[in-house]
Amino acid sequence: MAVRLPHPHRHDVRIALGGLLGGLLLYGVGLGLRAADDPIVLWSDSRVLLVPLVVMAGCELLRRTMPRTGLLIGTAAVIADYLTRGSLATVLMFTDLMYAAVLYGPPASARRIPWITGLLTVAGTVVPLAVWREPEALLVGVVVGLVALMPAATGWIVRNHRDTAAAERLRAEQTALLAEMDRTQAVTAERARMARELHDMVANHLSAIAIHSTAALSLDDPGTSKEALSVIRENSVEGLAEMRRLIGILRDGSGERAPAAAPTLDGLGALVEGACTNGLDVTLDAAHGKLPAPVELAAYRIVQESLTNALKHASAGRVVVTLTPLDASLTVRVTSPYGGDGGAPRAPGSGAGLVGMRERTALLGGSFEAGPEDSPDGKVWSVRATLPIAQGPPIAQGPQGGTA
Repeated sequence: MAVRLPHPHRHDVRIALGGLLGGLLLYGVGLGLRAADDPIVLWSDSRVLLVPLVVMAGCELLRRTMPRTGLLIGTAAVIADYLTRGSLATVLMFTDLMYAAVLYGPPASARRIPWITGLLTVAGTVVPLAVWREPEALLVGVVVGLVALMPAATGWIVRNHRDTAAAERLRAEQTALLAEMDRTQAVTAERARMARELHDMVANHLSAIAIHSTAALSLDDPGTSKEALSVIRENSVEGLAEMRRLIGILRDGSGERAPAAAPTLDGLGALVEGACTNGLDVTLDAAHGKLPAPVELAAYRIVQESLTNALKHASAGRVVVTLTPLDASLTVRVTSPYGGDGGAPRAPGSGAGLVGMRERTALLGGSFEAGPEDSPDGKVWSVRATLPIAQGPPIAQGPQGGTA
C-alpha cells in the first residue's frame, strides 16, 4: 500500500522555489563559498553542488508537514554541500529548516534541538581551538552558531510567544464563557426573584378579590354585596399600590420618584389587619428587634403567603402567626385549620406560593417545612421557616403583636 505524503503548505512551496531559483542563479554566475582548490572540497566539479541544492529545496516542502524528517535530510544535504564548493542558498535553506523544526515540530523536538545545537556550537569552538591552537579556529564555532544555534533559538522564542498567545486566547474564551454563564445565571436568578415578588405582592389581594366577588355574585343580599364590594375595592387599591412598588423596583429609581421601600416586619400588624378584613381570624405573636433587611423581607413574605393560602384553603378557625427570635436565627411559624383534600379552594392557585417560600428560605441558608400536623385544637396546616441571621445585631426581646 502506497504511503501518501501530506500536501505541502503553499508558503513552503514558495520558499522552496525561491531557494532553488536563488541557488541556480548563484550557480549560473559561478559564485560559491569555497575555491575549487580548497583542501576541504572533495568534489571540485561545480555541477555536483546542484545535488545538495535540489535536495535542500525538496526538504523545504516538508518544513511544516514533516519538520523533523526535513531537518534530518537537510542536515545530510548541508554536510554534502560542505564537501563541494558550497552554495549560500543551500546554507540559508538549512537555517530555515532548523528554525521550522523547532517552531512546527513536536514539543520534545522543540526542547531538544536548541540544546543539541548549543552543544555543537560549544564543541565547534573548543575542539578546533584545542587542535589547531589558532585564533581563526574560533570561526568554526561562530559558523556553527550562526547556521544551527541562532535559527533554533529564534524558533524556540517564536514558538513560546505563539503558545503564550494561544493560551491567552483560550483563557480569554474561557473567561468570556464563564462571564456569559454568570450573566445567564444572574438573569435567571433575577427573573425568579421578580416572579416571587410579583406572586407574593399580588396573589393575596387577587385571592381576596376572587373570594369576595364570588360571595357578591352568589348571595342576593344588598348589604353583603356592598360589604364584598368594599373589600374588593380595598384590595384593588392595595394591589395597585403593590404593583406600582414593583414597577419602581424594576425601574430602579430611574423615574421621577424612587421606588418604595421593601416591606419589613413592622408592617405585620397592617398585614394581619388586612387578613382579618378579608375574613380570617388571625392571632399575631411576634418578638423581634432590628434584623437584616433580607431576613425581614423573607419573613414578611412568608407570613403574607401563608395568610393568602389560609384565605384560599383553610377551614373556619383561628390562624396563628408566631415569630420566635433566637441567638442566630428567626423562626417563623404560621398555623391554620386544615381544610383537607376534599373541597375545592375558594380561589384558584398555582402552587407557586410554597415554592416561593421555600426558595426565599433556601437563599438565606435556612430550613423550610410545610404540611399538616396534629395540635390540641385539631389538625392544622403548619408552615415553619428558620431564617439564619447573618451579621445581624443582637435581637431585642420585645413582644409585639396581639389578636385581631
